Amino acid sequence: MDMGVISEAIKLATAPVFLLTGVGGILNVLGNRLARVIDRARWVQSMIANSKLDNSTLDPSLDHYFVELRALKRRKLIINTATATLVLSAVLIAMTVIELFFSVSIEPGKLQISNWVPVTFIGSFVSLVGSCVLYLIEILYASNTISFDVLEAPVKSV
Repeated sequence: MDMGVISEAIKLATAPVFLLTGVGGILNVLGNRLARVIDRARWVQSMIANSKLDNSTLDPSLDHYFVELRALKRRKLIINTATATLVLSAVLIAMTVIELFFSVSIEPGKLQISNWVPVTFIGSFVSLVGSCVLYLIEILYASNTISFDVLEAPVKSV
C-alpha cells in the first residue's frame, strides 16, 4: 500500500478529529448544566416535601416552587435534546473518519472517497448547529425564568 495515499487519508481525517474534540467539550458543558438543573430540582422537591410534612395541606406561598419545578423540567428536556443531537453529531463525525480511512483500502494505491463522506460530514454539522441552537434556547429560557425583583433590599434611613 502506498504510504502517500495513507498519509493523505490521515490528513483528511485530522479535521474531523479536531471537530470531535470540540463536540466533546460542548458535551461536557451540557452535562454540567444538566447536573445543576437536577441538583436544583432535587432541592426544590425537598423544600416542597418538607413543607408537606409540617402541614397536612400545602402552603400557598409554595406556588413559586411548583412554577420553578416546571421550568426546571422544561430546561432538562431542552438539555437532553441538545445532548442527544450532539451525540448524533459525534457519531456522524466518527463515521466520517472511519469512511476516510476505509477509502484508502477500497482500491490499493488510490484514495477513493465514498459518496457517504459528504452526507455524514454535513449531517454532523447540521446536528452540531441544532445542538448549539438548543443550547442557546436553554440559556435564554433559564435567563427568562429568573426574577431579580425579590432581591432588592429595602433602603434603610439613617
